[in-house]
Amino acid sequence: MKIACITYRSWASEIYNKLAKTYDVHDFLLIHSKENFSEEELKSFKPDIILWYGWSWMITSEFVDNYESIMLHPSPLPKYRGGSPIQNQIINGETESAVTLFRITNELDKGDIYIQQKISLDGEIEDIFERIVKVGFEATCKVIEGDYELQSQNDEDATYYKRRTPNQSQITMEEIKNESGKYLYNKIRMLTGPYPRAYLITSDGKKLNLNSASLED
Repeated sequence: MKIACITYRSWASEIYNKLAKTYDVHDFLLIHSKENFSEEELKSFKPDIILWYGWSWMITSEFVDNYESIMLHPSPLPKYRGGSPIQNQIINGETESAVTLFRITNELDKGDIYIQQKISLDGEIEDIFERIVKVGFEATCKVIEGDYELQSQNDEDATYYKRRTPNQSQITMEEIKNESGKYLYNKIRMLTGPYPRAYLITSDGKKLNLNSASLED
C-alpha cells in the first residue's frame, strides 16, 4: 500500500512518523511543510490513501474525487464542524471531545466517518495534543488495517463554528466583570502552545500575554 502523509503541524508529523516506523511494509510519502508540498509529486507517487491531518489549505477536487483522502478533526463530528474546533469546544465549556477520521468531500467536514474515539479536554493544550497524537495514531492504524465501518454523518445534529481570529484572544474588561473564573481559565488555557496567547490591554496600551493560568476556589 502507498500512503501519502501531508501536513505542516508538529502533532500530525508525530502521527505520520510513528505510522512509517510501524508499517515499514508499506510505502510512505511524508510531507511536513507547505513549502515541500507538490501536487505533481503527490500524483506521481500514486497513493492508495492520502492523509491530510491538520492541513489548512484548499485540497483540489482531483485529490478529493479520485483518491481516498482522509482528514483528522478533533471534535465529535457532526458537532463543531469548521475552524478552531478545540478552542470553540473549550470556550463553550465542553469537557469531552473526540478524534474523528473522516473522508474528505467537497463539503465542509461532512464526509463519512471511518472512526471516532473519545478524548478528554482537561489540562493544557499540550496535554490535549498528546491525546490527539495517541488516539489519532491508533485510529489510523485501524484504517490502514481495514478495521473500520464507514458511518454517514447526521446533518440534523451538525453545528458549525468559524475559525477564531487573533482579536478574539483578548480578555476584555467586560469579560472580567461578567464571566466566570472557569470561563476565563478556559480562554487562557485554550490559547497556549502554538496558538496566539490570550492577552490583556493595559492602561498604557501595552499587550500583556497570558501564558498559563490556574483556578482556585
